[in-house]
Amino acid sequence: MQPNQYLRDQTIALSLTVIVCSALIAAVWLEITLLNSVISEKISLAVRPADVLVGMTIYLKTSIDFAIFIGRLMDKNPGLKGRIGIEIGTALGNGVGTMAILLIWAFFREVDWLLAIMIFVASLVLLRLAQDSLVHSRGKRYTRTERFSLKFEEFLSKINEVTRPLLSRIVPNQSIEIKKKNTLFALLAMSFTIPFILGLDDFAGYVPLFDIVNVFGFIVGVLLGHMVLNISLYIAPGKTTAVIKNPTITVIGSLIFVALAVWGLIEAFRLFF
Repeated sequence: MQPNQYLRDQTIALSLTVIVCSALIAAVWLEITLLNSVISEKISLAVRPADVLVGMTIYLKTSIDFAIFIGRLMDKNPGLKGRIGIEIGTALGNGVGTMAILLIWAFFREVDWLLAIMIFVASLVLLRLAQDSLVHSRGKRYTRTERFSLKFEEFLSKINEVTRPLLSRIVPNQSIEIKKKNTLFALLAMSFTIPFILGLDDFAGYVPLFDIVNVFGFIVGVLLGHMVLNISLYIAPGKTTAVIKNPTITVIGSLIFVALAVWGLIEAFRLFF
């Protein structure tokens, strides 16, 4: 790639991360403004630095799963078109998932069983994603990490076999197997799906935090965290894709999926009982 073209593509991609993040923050602000016109308990639109920092910190602490997913997408779909589709799709998936839970939380804050059901289903999906992601850690040498991966996948498959009848009806396309997409729309759809599911689960799991943090500031932090992650991936895509192919990193990502799922199941149990 010529230096001028590389600089142009980098400028477009990095600028797009800022534009999409700003648009999503504006969309959340508009959503809360509309909600405040119909709900009795208003949601504050104040943005406190501490709340933003909490949102960014929590997001980035659990962002390895996003990084692995986005990195694989970048590897399979190189070029400016791929980067545009990945940025818009993943940002929208994370943002829309967050906004969906915000909408439900605003109306049904006191209906614990509703949030519990949502968190429970999302947790089951994450267990399925954890199993699927381990496929990428297989190699020919069968190192200690790869042997652990195989055993771990066998364990998860037994759990997911029980939940398959439910998930096949609710979320039929939950696999994170990454393929090259020839059209921008297809790439957008793939880039949207997994971050949307994770956005639903993450934000639902953070609901207990809203007793101590401002919701809008927290969401701003989450969206900024996603922007920072995308920028880091775009600055060094070659190094990123090399890292995410490492079996150890893949297993770590799968363990994070499981950790999020367990957290969700515990939260669902607490809300039910």
